[in-house]
Amino acid sequence: MNIVLVKLSSLGDVVHALPVAAALRARLPRARLSWIVERREAALLRGNGVLDAVVDVDTRGWRRARTPADLVRAGGALGELARGLRAARFDVAVDLQGLVKSGLVTAATRAPLRIGFAAPLCRERLSALFTNRHVTPPVTARHVVEQYLAVLEPLGVRPTAIAFPLPADPAAEARVDAFFMRSGVKPRDRLVVLLPGAGRADKRWPVDRFAALARSLTADAGGSVLVVWGPGEHDTATAIVESAGGGRTRLAPASTIEELIALLQRASVVVGGDTGPLHLAAALGVACVGLYGPTAAERNGPWGQVNRALQSADGTLARIGVTEVLARVTALLESAWQCEPTPSACRGAP
Repeated sequence: MNIVLVKLSSLGDVVHALPVAAALRARLPRARLSWIVERREAALLRGNGVLDAVVDVDTRGWRRARTPADLVRAGGALGELARGLRAARFDVAVDLQGLVKSGLVTAATRAPLRIGFAAPLCRERLSALFTNRHVTPPVTARHVVEQYLAVLEPLGVRPTAIAFPLPADPAAEARVDAFFMRSGVKPRDRLVVLLPGAGRADKRWPVDRFAALARSLTADAGGSVLVVWGPGEHDTATAIVESAGGGRTRLAPASTIEELIALLQRASVVVGGDTGPLHLAAALGVACVGLYGPTAAERNGPWGQVNRALQSADGTLARIGVTEVLARVTALLESAWQCEPTPSACRGAP
């Protein structure tokens, strides 16, 4: 069987869909398994030992095309993609995105069986027009990971375990180790990673509260703090470090996805809103404190750690105070400290 998954973006959504690939590989070991993904997120899929092929696309670039030359290049890339998908002769295409753009890509595969969510569950209902087998997850599938896995029901795939296959890059790990050595962060330090960024403004905890949390963690909890940032977030991260007074609060370097994986897996606790790096940390088994306002932690919380997430009562992150976040992080640090010298054995401890 020749199967292709369509989950284009974003980082957190691709992380949540990884168990689908793992379940297919476990249940159908002889199947050829491919994944169509945005170019920026493709590094998350390469070299994970589960996929046979990764097809990267640049729909973000295509949408930005304005000049005649850009439009010609975008048209050529679209044509090349369509030809490549036809030549692959897929038997099954699974649209996990539920958008019109993912539906169009799914249709372009020309797979006889095209599976997706029922229209009411799609983020853009019209995307259901491009699939011919529609799935409604059971009410027991509350988390998005469980909902994605439910889409495999037409293939008779029911996973008994949930796994997140992620790539390992020794070169990236060496670069992260070198950064920690230069910065004076030791392997046994209580390292708390802060993630102030998010794709939407209403998913971002206020900058002054991240700074206050960093000050308390370094002054009272004996922790080291690393502020991680992504595209467009450098100034915010720098402001947190400066407001926290520097010292044991440090600014992370610009990181590739491979370096981000290496960095997160060295953390004791990760704190952030509903954002891709938080879900990546949870997939790595790192203790997470998720901060949730407009989105529901029950559906989008860190996998396996929803009980640790703080859900705002009024849907705004401003309602979540520093004291309650500090209490949760401190409890996790104490738990990890009791597990020394082998803290990895206590991943996921309450």
